[in-house]
Amino acid sequence: MNTLARFKYFGAETYEVFNRNKTSWVGLLLLLALLLIALFAPILAPYNPVEQNIIQRLQPPSSQFLLGTDYYGRDVLSRIIWGCRVSFVIGSISVGIAMFFGTIFGSFAGYKGGYIDNLIMGIMDVLMSIPILLMGLLIVAILGPSKVNLIIALALTMIPRFARIARAPTIAAKGKVYVEACQAMGFSDLRILVVHIFPNILGDLMVMGSIWMATAVRTEAALSFIGLGVNPPTATLGGMIREGFK
Repeated sequence: MNTLARFKYFGAETYEVFNRNKTSWVGLLLLLALLLIALFAPILAPYNPVEQNIIQRLQPPSSQFLLGTDYYGRDVLSRIIWGCRVSFVIGSISVGIAMFFGTIFGSFAGYKGGYIDNLIMGIMDVLMSIPILLMGLLIVAILGPSKVNLIIALALTMIPRFARIARAPTIAAKGKVYVEACQAMGFSDLRILVVHIFPNILGDLMVMGSIWMATAVRTEAALSFIGLGVNPPTATLGGMIREGFK
């Protein structure tokens, strides 16, 4: 089965899963709605999310400000829309980085085995033993609060999880007949991993990515809430909650 056929099979299988559970369509539609809001934030937001207007501060919901204004006179609805965008950007980039490097480490460790596997996965196990939020706090505290440092912190906390997910199916796949045939034909390890093994573990990685995307967004909000996330006045969901306690 070639790569295109695998993608078609994965898509058909996903569609069947959604059809068996009708309520899952509700979650999918809500997720798509939030994603569209994040993508088109510059168009949907009625006001500049960082523009201050002290005269209009703490206004109640009205036709001019649908959700009112905050302490600095900024439109709350605009900041929520842009906060969704920031969360999705940080979450997707950090998950993408973690998936990329985690897949490399996990696949390489599983394919090579032996002391290389023990060394790489031993390091990953040590990193996995540290809670995600605590690891994020440590990294951001060292590097300083910023959008880039937050992405780095989230990615580093998730790499061991993707490495574990990539390693197990790689170990199972390297014993298959087609992999042994590729080795007998003299194919390089890189070609075997990328062309023949990676498509077989892509489904597991995509599922893991969707799960950890939510974790990344939640962790970003938590770090922003305690002041170690994205620097103000950038709109973030966690930062808005913190400002609400003032």
